[in-house]
Amino acid sequence: MDNDEKENKNLTRRTLLKGAALGLAGVALPLDRANASFWESFFQKHFREMNDAEIKKVISRLEKEYAEKYKKAITIGNEKPLPGVLFGYGLDLSRCIGCRRCVYACVDENNQSLDPQIHWITVLRFKKGEKWVSLEESEKYYNPETVPQEDYFYMPVQCQQCENPPCVKSCPTQATWKDPDGIVVIDYNWCIGCRYCMAACPYGARRFNWAAPNRPSEKINPNTHYLGNRPRYKGVVEKCTFCVQRTRSAQGRYPACVEACPVGARKFGNLLDPESEMRYLIKHKRVFRLKEDLNTNPKFYYFFAYGN
Repeated sequence: MDNDEKENKNLTRRTLLKGAALGLAGVALPLDRANASFWESFFQKHFREMNDAEIKKVISRLEKEYAEKYKKAITIGNEKPLPGVLFGYGLDLSRCIGCRRCVYACVDENNQSLDPQIHWITVLRFKKGEKWVSLEESEKYYNPETVPQEDYFYMPVQCQQCENPPCVKSCPTQATWKDPDGIVVIDYNWCIGCRYCMAACPYGARRFNWAAPNRPSEKINPNTHYLGNRPRYKGVVEKCTFCVQRTRSAQGRYPACVEACPVGARKFGNLLDPESEMRYLIKHKRVFRLKEDLNTNPKFYYFFAYGN
């Protein structure tokens, strides 16, 4: 492959739309040499405008591309939101020990880059007795010999899956949206990397791929979802999706972080089910949500089951 062909294959809709935002400066459509897969990707319709046959064709193309890149079979699911389900998340701050097992379970399940590292969950450390409601005054980086530490408590933060998500409103290409089950998703093939969504998110929950995500083939989770944990590209934004590949599956599994928590601090369930654990804790615990004054209406609830 010569240099011209490499340049043509590297040009994507993301490159073109970035150029369009800048008056198409320095961007030219390749008129030859690009293969059929390139053009199919370039002119791919918006996910929500495609019918089932078109989605199946796109997934087949991506599975082939991933197989060639990672030398292993990677399946891409497209499970739809379940009827009568609105997912919600609960986190018991009186139990969290700051061990970060949730962070690394999320990394492994969702194929996050190892170099440079990308984490969808950030565990914040706060000094007991001091002002802690300001996320900006917390500690993101701590490394004691053991946790929990006597004079501290911990608050994991990730995408709050807002009912009124400012990130969705800010996206110029509609690459991110809220599905009926409440999960805010991203189509990486439509993301142009402008990072407007990152600026709009008041929780700092979105991550940008400054470099090509690096994850060895043997560490790739092959069970993926088109709108979730499938391999990403350089120059796109990603974030927590409540492990959509798990929670929308026929088995209805918990998110990886819930299963990984050694102390049972994390809760997950259907907010529309009056018998669910989520509805119970909202009714019987002193729950709060981050930055409620911004009218984002997060579906992520924090509470103290005991102590303070």
